[in-house]
Amino acid sequence: MSGEKKTLELDKYEYGVIFHSLKDERNQMIKEGRPTDAVDDVLLKVIELIEEPPEKEKRGRKCHEER
Repeated sequence: MSGEKKTLELDKYEYGVIFHSLKDERNQMIKEGRPTDAVDDVLLKVIELIEEPPEKEKRGRKCHEER
């Protein structure tokens, strides 16, 4: 692998499709006795992104704002 990173912008549905596809592939590889290291690494990255809370927009005035 070249080490070059790519970025994908996915919505919640698309993340789900990728997660379930990777999970199904991993399960099939386990049944066949094949190593799952590469799929495990990608699956963990997808899980981390799914579990990240979205950043909330800051609303209102600043706490230290003088009146």
